[in-house]
Order: sequence, then structure tokens, then C-alpha cells
Amino acid sequence: MTSIKIDKRSGCCFGVAKAIAKAEEELKKGETLYCLGDIVHNTLEVERLNKLGLITINLEQFKVLKNVRVLLRAHGEPPSTYEIAKKNNIELIDASCPVVLGLQKRIRRKDQEKRDDAQIVIYGKKGHAEIIGLKGQTDSNSIIIESKEDLKKLDFSKDIHLFSQTTKPLDGFKEITTLIAENMNEGANFEFFDTICRQVSNRVPNMKEFAEKHDLIFFIAGEKSSNGKVLFEECEKHNPNSHFIHSPEEVDLTLVGDNTSIGICGATSTPKWQMEEVAKIVKKLKPDVHLNDSTTF
Repeated sequence: MTSIKIDKRSGCCFGVAKAIAKAEEELKKGETLYCLGDIVHNTLEVERLNKLGLITINLEQFKVLKNVRVLLRAHGEPPSTYEIAKKNNIELIDASCPVVLGLQKRIRRKDQEKRDDAQIVIYGKKGHAEIIGLKGQTDSNSIIIESKEDLKKLDFSKDIHLFSQTTKPLDGFKEITTLIAENMNEGANFEFFDTICRQVSNRVPNMKEFAEKHDLIFFIAGEKSSNGKVLFEECEKHNPNSHFIHSPEEVDLTLVGDNTSIGICGATSTPKWQMEEVAKIVKKLKPDVHLNDSTTF
């Protein structure tokens, strides 16, 4: 018998779920609501909320708006965003993730306390929305490190204070930390702060366990989701028969045979309803499919 299981530990993390819920709550008021950037790195969810009335805008559009309401997504914003809002009488509905806000505060405090020649270093993806907000806490004077190849940007004769984007993999952060420590010059101080969100990093061991339990994996996430790419790589590593899709309609039903155990999972930016849609499509093909959880359609 073919069976389907949706990974209960997949789906939107707390910060993203909170931002989406806040958007839905505000939209029910019937007033115009803008969102600065995609509320989540998931095209289908952005489109769903757009149909409910959420208007997605970029920074240039935000700068010229006045007397409106704007939602700030979970990724967090630099101080300049709040300054523009104050100047233009924009009401901000701040849905920034509390974990990200806490990290911003730590970086800002360390930047104010550090010696003049010390370096604030952030392990993260250049251009990522969260990184833009974090870098803004240092007047853009921090150094962004994506991989060990970027370590050449650092001056190991000066103090280094290392932080991490909340959604980066823990093993990557540990590697960067070790390499910096090994290269520090005598007399220079190095301190690091593990600021990775455990709700995200704990998905990695779970993904390994989930992938190994099934014959076939459908992993659904948005094209822009960095977290999705990381988690799918982990999934594929432990189950070569894993398939990355961006929408339920991309499910290849020819992969589903008789007596196939199917696992459906996703990123921290994947709403539960999208994983359920994948299951519905498979169930249409095989009406007698067994659901290995309490999900009903």
C-alpha cells in the first residue's frame, strides 16, 4: 500500500508564522496595507496574501510613500527604515522575528563597545534581507562572510567579533569559528557568538531522520528560500530519491509506484497548506493511499 506522511516538524518557523498571522490580522481591518519586500521567501504564499490585499513594495517605493501602513516582515530592518517611516508619517506594523531583533540589539551594542580598530564580522548570505538589517546596526561597517574563502577580507592582527545570521547552518559557523581562531595574531582578541536560531538549525538532524524513513521525498519550498536549499541538500544526502518542487503542481506522479512510502517536507518558509496540497495531488492518483498522520483533506 502506498503511504504518505507530512513531516510535522517542517513548515514555517515561529518568526515567519507570526509575520503571516499579523498580515492576515491587519488585512481583516479592510485598510490598505503594504509590505516592505516579500513577506516570506515563498512565491505561492506571497501571491495568496496579495490576493487578500497585501501590497508588496520595494525600498524605493517605500521611500516615497506617506501617511500609509507598512508591515515589516520577520527578517528585520536596518535603522534607516525606521527613520524613513518617521519622516514620512508611515505607521509600521512590525512583524520582525524576536530572535532577529535580539541579534540586532547584540550587534549594535557590541559595535558601540568595541575598540576603534576592531571588526564586526557576520557569517551570512550577502544581500539577504536579514543581513541587510544586521549590517545596518553597524552603519554598514561590518564584514559579511559567506564561506571560508571570504576570510581573506579579515585583518587577523585586529580584534574580531563574530556573529551569525540566524538561519545559517551550525556546522558552517563552527568551521568559520575554528579557522578564524587558528589565524588570529598574538595580541588580537577573538570572540564569537552563536546566534543561530535552534528552531531552524534543529531542522537539519530532523530532515536526515525523516528522509531516511521514506522511499520517495517531495520537498517543497520557494525559489528564493536559502533555508530551503540547505535543508533539501540535507534531505537529498540521506535519500537520493528526493525531489525539490516549488509548487504542488510540479509533483511528478510517475515517481509514485505501488507500495511506496512518500514523505512530504519543506523549509522554514513553507506553509503547511502547501505540503497538504502535495498530499492531495498524490491522493487523487491513488485514492486508497494511507495517511500516516492525523491530516485530513
